[in-house]
Amino acid sequence: MADPAMSVTPYWELTFDADGDPDGGRRDRLLAGVVDRGVHDLVVFSHGWNSDRSGATRLYSRFFAPFPELAPKARLGYVGVVWPSMRFSDEPIPDFPRSVAADTPPRPGLDKDTRHALLETFPGRATVIDQIARMLDQQPGDEAELEEFGRLVRMLVDVVPPGPQVLFAADTLAEGVPQDEPEIFAGSAAGVCEEFAQALAHLESPGGAAGFTVPNPWDGAHELLRQGTYYAMKRRAGTVGERGLGRMIGQLAAAAPEVRVHLVGHSFGGRLVSFALRGLPKGVRTVKSVTLLQGAFSHYAFAARLPHDARAGGVLQGQQNRVDGPLVCCHSRHDSALGTMYPLASRMAGDARGVAAFDIGRTLGAKWGAMGHDGVQAVPGTKSFKLADALKTKLPVSGCVNVDAAAVVKRGGAPAGAHSDIVHRELAQLVLAAGRIR
Repeated sequence: MADPAMSVTPYWELTFDADGDPDGGRRDRLLAGVVDRGVHDLVVFSHGWNSDRSGATRLYSRFFAPFPELAPKARLGYVGVVWPSMRFSDEPIPDFPRSVAADTPPRPGLDKDTRHALLETFPGRATVIDQIARMLDQQPGDEAELEEFGRLVRMLVDVVPPGPQVLFAADTLAEGVPQDEPEIFAGSAAGVCEEFAQALAHLESPGGAAGFTVPNPWDGAHELLRQGTYYAMKRRAGTVGERGLGRMIGQLAAAAPEVRVHLVGHSFGGRLVSFALRGLPKGVRTVKSVTLLQGAFSHYAFAARLPHDARAGGVLQGQQNRVDGPLVCCHSRHDSALGTMYPLASRMAGDARGVAAFDIGRTLGAKWGAMGHDGVQAVPGTKSFKLADALKTKLPVSGCVNVDAAAVVKRGGAPAGAHSDIVHRELAQLVLAAGRIR
């Protein structure tokens, strides 16, 4: 019988801390269980948005539910990765009960659930979080207060010299290429808050229905906090993937070399499973497919050379070759979290300064875009499909594959759009097709 909270069996949970260290008991049960249960294909899914185990388990249960019917003869096993991430409680998750997807509080205040999540995610920062919450509640009119707010966010997420710092653009850097600190932290916090506020206003009224109302910069301050938190979560996802999941897959390959592993990741979970490739021990070829669902990392991450800078390549350049099968990237134009807010937050100091929010997709998005918005970029040989076509044909046996999933990944309001609209039978079919699981 499956766990009451889980739709499929056998199911195991892998839990990692912020440094990538696993819960040893859960790891050992998985290593022994796949052998005892005769598993041939193991689907490993990493979340990207929630901070608690129950939310992650609910996502996995719903996403995995169609698998037994879609592949009735397959000897499948399932793994849910749980790592210390967080989401803001005003981020909607389609079809989830209100107890999980809370009612949206009026921006820009910090609701109690998000405050609690921040306290758990950033231990030892209670005083800073209290100051941030108070400023968001009071919204002081002095520009200097926005600058102070930016300083507090920097302190919270631990963006501290020495050394050049990078934000989302870290996925597009080769070693040795000098970079400035990102404008989101290095430049004027008041200016960044104003730009975020403009972007949010455009997302909520794309046709200009809001008229000539001047956006509240404290709406942008709330978004600055969100993006700063995402910076920390993105950095953590890479650590957990490389030091934690990658090593664990190596241990699994040693214990059960015949087991075929299929990695699936949503949002920053896509970054996590991609960095797991970099953490695989030499010679391990048991990863047979990777499926990225609205991946929240640079669309140049796997590129050997960047179109705008021949000195630099993606942080994961060539890692797709560690997969003994395809790396499939699902993307959707309806994902405004990745189509608008991501490239705006990813911009480096001095790049495309002053670009209006509604121009981001045409300008900043080309340089600082995300996997989940327009797919893998600048990797020669990458194939592209519409979702319906991908499900009708045999996918390539190797290399990068872009799949436009906008036909199903389309629900969700501002500011995230359809970023979390991933629980679809068609996407479950795509995971099976990528892994050649029947």
